[in-house]
Amino acid sequence: MDQDQADGARRARRWVTSADVARAAGVSRAAVSRAFTPGASVAPDTRRRILAAAKAVGYRPNALARSLNTRRSGIVGVVITEIANPFYARLLEALGGALQARGLLPLVAVAPDPQATDELLAHLLSYQVDGVVVASAMLSSGIAARCAAARTPVVLVDRRADAKGPQATLVGADNLGGGRLVADLLAAAGHSRPAFLAGIEATSTSDERERGFVQGLAAHGLALAARAAGGFTYAGGLEAAQRLLARADRPDAVFCANDEMALGVIDAARTRFGLDIPRDLSVVGFDDTPSAGLAAYRLTTVAQDVAALAQAAVAALEDPAASPRPAAPQWRIPCRLVLRRSARLPGGTVPGD
Repeated sequence: MDQDQADGARRARRWVTSADVARAAGVSRAAVSRAFTPGASVAPDTRRRILAAAKAVGYRPNALARSLNTRRSGIVGVVITEIANPFYARLLEALGGALQARGLLPLVAVAPDPQATDELLAHLLSYQVDGVVVASAMLSSGIAARCAAARTPVVLVDRRADAKGPQATLVGADNLGGGRLVADLLAAAGHSRPAFLAGIEATSTSDERERGFVQGLAAHGLALAARAAGGFTYAGGLEAAQRLLARADRPDAVFCANDEMALGVIDAARTRFGLDIPRDLSVVGFDDTPSAGLAAYRLTTVAQDVAALAQAAVAALEDPAASPRPAAPQWRIPCRLVLRRSARLPGGTVPGD
């Protein structure tokens, strides 16, 4: 074995350190540290020599060790519960991209149910994360107080925190405005018996969409003809539709708190009641997930700007006011109505006719 092979074998048996780079580049360890620290002062030629030496010996900076000095880990915890929901899958992808674009690493924790959120958050805090983004889950007053004590920025996406104790920054769609858009559309289309299909009861997103819808209907002299809940799932929408559409005073339109339930309502209306969509029944969803645009559904829905939500959430983490406190800011992202073929248009016309 020649000397190069011997050196390579020794490196394979241990971690390569900054001292190895310093020896290979003929510089001090301090110079190596500055070369890998963004914004640090180091001559361009020296930096190039150090980077070339680091590549040759297989060196990678130890982010955990560096965090002991900087007090920043470069890691942001992301907690999510509804990973099977297409909207939150898209949001997670957008959050990951937005964080990585800022040089931050997302550490994702998936909670099997909302009750597991506190335990996961406590676990993430032990990793000295620089901040936490919580999506599709609530934040209890206890864990919010712990984050406040640690001065850890927390941002909730599309969920409000527990009303007690410190509040986290909220980033969400304008759910109230989205509900009003749907009310305006159904009223203009001549509907007189609109129904609402809630998601999970007492969740802020569903509550706000319903409240905006009811307020919008009242402005047109209308009120809810019926109401049910479908748990934000396709199966829940299918089951709830059977109850809503079996009524003697059957609704002539259903606004669903998300797209998954709306697809279930459409399938139930067609296959179990023989209804024509939208001549007999208009159906509107919320989120504008990829399934909403499928030819079999062509769902009219309220679109959330997922990219804007993710960018706002990451920007909010950098706000000095992001640590939970008595009155936290709210970032609201406007929604827009996407007209397809599942709901009648103003004047009662049927899309495509």
